[in-house]
Amino acid sequence: MNRRSAIRYSLGAGLTALTYPIVSSAGNKPDRFSIGACDWSIGPAGDSSSFAVAKTIGLDGVQVSLNTASDHEHLRKPAILNAHKQAAEEAGVRVSGLAIGLLNEIPYKSDPRTEEWVQDSVDVAKALGVKTILLAFFSKNDLKNDLKGTQVVIDRLKAVAPKAEKAGVTLGIESWLSAAEHLAIMDAVGSPAIKVYYDVCNSSVMGYDIFREIRDLGKERICEFHLKENGYLLGKGKVDLAKVRQALDDIGYSGWLQLEGAVPPGKSKLESYIENNKTVRSLFV
Repeated sequence: MNRRSAIRYSLGAGLTALTYPIVSSAGNKPDRFSIGACDWSIGPAGDSSSFAVAKTIGLDGVQVSLNTASDHEHLRKPAILNAHKQAAEEAGVRVSGLAIGLLNEIPYKSDPRTEEWVQDSVDVAKALGVKTILLAFFSKNDLKNDLKGTQVVIDRLKAVAPKAEKAGVTLGIESWLSAAEHLAIMDAVGSPAIKVYYDVCNSSVMGYDIFREIRDLGKERICEFHLKENGYLLGKGKVDLAKVRQALDDIGYSGWLQLEGAVPPGKSKLESYIENNKTVRSLFV
């Protein structure tokens, strides 16, 4: 092969790699699920060192925080955004998603500052190459039995939805609400860019039938999943992961599964997440 042919071959191979999905270790089909973890679960929220930790654990990606209590700008600053991208590249670990957990303390349902955060998060998601943004609705941002706050959220989501649609980005609502309550919000907004970020543990805590809810919502209304336990390793708590897997099979979901929580008392985060990763991979990959 002469030099010109070699260059043409290399270029063609590169374009092929961009066009076709990465195949699994089996070599015959793409991996259906990718396993990530929240940066606040494996280290301090917003810390780019979480990618190196994720590599040690054996994870595919890290769900990163848009901002923190000490830095409301954070990933909206180009230098910090680029530092995260570099850390991910150096670790060989992907950015698996973007989250705005600070909404729990500075509520989207009432604080005008958060409108800009959510609008800007779409640009940050595009810059990171991720498709899903988690909007957290707990603590001070809880929507349960708050009709006024829910209407504010609906109005604000209507305002940002066209930008998200154009960018090909989904805004995922994670909350204490039931599937029916989530559906009411999504129908009121009327945009395919607004979906449910389904946390199997939170919904179990609320007493919902998570397996029925997953099937009722379907892959058209669920953007992504948190696999979580409170005070237990995954697979050793209250959530039946084998039945979760069956529900995901039934709706045809594929994509990211983000690990959260699941650290028993007295056990280190690193040790816990190495075990959590092994458990999830044994059931989902």
